[in-house]
Amino acid sequence: MTSVSLLIFIAVCALATFATRLVPFIALARQTDHPLTLHLGRYLPPAVMAILVIYALREFRPLAEGQLNAGADGWPMIVASLVVVTLHLWRRHALLSIVGGTAAYMTMVQLGWTP
Repeated sequence: MTSVSLLIFIAVCALATFATRLVPFIALARQTDHPLTLHLGRYLPPAVMAILVIYALREFRPLAEGQLNAGADGWPMIVASLVVVTLHLWRRHALLSIVGGTAAYMTMVQLGWTP
């Protein structure tokens, strides 16, 4: 595969991805005041965040066998979760909370941090 064909392939993939993100906004532009759209816009983002938190912490068992059992990845998870909660309570900005928690977790994991 030549460089030109690779760049064309990447451009087509980027355009297709962008189009799939844009089409719902164009198709539903006239429905912005509909009660269902308002309801979904209000309750769907927190529900998605809750699902992501549950998925991220699905294998974390801090009290397995009746004692504190935070393995090698347990402490970074606990600290990153506390960073997310602290940032969100402080600023109420979801993107800042997500980026801050992810950065804290990845920094601790990459540096091999365990208390």
